[in-house]
Amino acid sequence: MAIPAGVDAPTAMSLFGITGLTAYIGLIDVAEVKAGDTVVVSGAAGAVGSVVCQIAKIKGARVVGIAGGPRKCDMLRNELNVDDAIDYKNEDVDARLGETCPEGIDVYFDNVGGEILDAVLGRVAVGARIALCGSISGYSESQGLVPVRNVFNLTLQRGTMRGFLVFDRLDRAEQAIADLATWAAEGKIKNQIDIVEGLENAPSALRRLFTGENIGKQLVKIAD
Repeated sequence: MAIPAGVDAPTAMSLFGITGLTAYIGLIDVAEVKAGDTVVVSGAAGAVGSVVCQIAKIKGARVVGIAGGPRKCDMLRNELNVDDAIDYKNEDVDARLGETCPEGIDVYFDNVGGEILDAVLGRVAVGARIALCGSISGYSESQGLVPVRNVFNLTLQRGTMRGFLVFDRLDRAEQAIADLATWAAEGKIKNQIDIVEGLENAPSALRRLFTGENIGKQLVKIAD
């Protein structure tokens, strides 16, 4: 797969790397987003989530991003132009989903699993499509993942929930990169990158992923 000429290393490892491909394939191929959908994205200020939000807007969807803290929610609203944002650290996610998605959720791009996935399942619309990308809320839990209780609502609403790995769809990489490059050139996608300087800071950079400190793609710059 060819990355556009002149692209710097951070962009090659984010928007035109696994990050961008995961967002593109998960939202377009797995969730089959279409114009008019109400799309909810968890981990919306993260590497994949921030790209998903922007692709969904390009496709004509209404987008609600879920992120932790006012700073991230403000970024989603003011920089990525999502229609609304939910601060899971300071707001009742289930109640806010009811307010922001009164007609139900057509597409959910799941990066976190756990309680947020369960809340979304309780509010899916008829024919909803859920793309399971990650479950970061449970990666460090010694007792395992939080139980998900609202799965039966998928039956009632005739919805689907499907896990995916981007490596299974690398045949779509060329088209994905071409589209991402076009949207970036048109100013429709902003590439969110969070760079930590120095190899000695790599462990702390990794921890940032689990504490939610990063915005966008977390990278470590070793040297010029």
